[in-house]
Amino acid sequence: MTKIDYKKEYKDLYLPKAAPALIDVPPMRFIMVDGEGGPEKDEYQQSISVLYTLSYTIKMNGKGSAGYFDYVVPPLEGLWWGEDGGFDINNRDTWRWTSMIRQPEFVTPDVFSWAMDAAKKRKPELDLSKARLEPFAEGLCVQIMHVGPYADEPITLEKVYEYIRQNQLVNRAGPERKHHEIYLSDPNKTKPENLKTVLRLPVERA
Repeated sequence: MTKIDYKKEYKDLYLPKAAPALIDVPPMRFIMVDGEGGPEKDEYQQSISVLYTLSYTIKMNGKGSAGYFDYVVPPLEGLWWGEDGGFDINNRDTWRWTSMIRQPEFVTPDVFSWAMDAAKKRKPELDLSKARLEPFAEGLCVQIMHVGPYADEPITLEKVYEYIRQNQLVNRAGPERKHHEIYLSDPNKTKPENLKTVLRLPVERA
């Protein structure tokens, strides 16, 4: 059986070019955890532990599930917004976020419930109470590949804003449709200048 790698199967979603482009993102299913504050905070780090624990529990032990297939666990993603709506990338105290990892198509609510029970037994010290399985329909967006430190994202985002202006689009990033990032690199193993992050903003046609 061929192992599915979503990054390779769906290059339009995970490997955009270093220039803005319009994309219509299809519905997908994610395990999600909500929180507040910057990614250096314990709450955010705990959310990552929860997401990977559940995702690998499903990958390694879900072979009895109907429709199971072997796959590479997809990358960590994040939705970001501010307490007053829009996402101010320089005002970390106002940040709100949803950390999430895409799940294969065979992961149903029953599979997720089983994984929650199995993960609780394996790691009773981990608080899984905030985790949920949820469909996410993002729709029309503009995205770009950002290469470099996270702190330099505003430079890349300016290209996105200019593309939106030039193509008669409206930026809809806010509390409903959110600023979206996909983390393709492990910051613990990658030099800051080599980090790859997909930046995605929801839009609509003017």
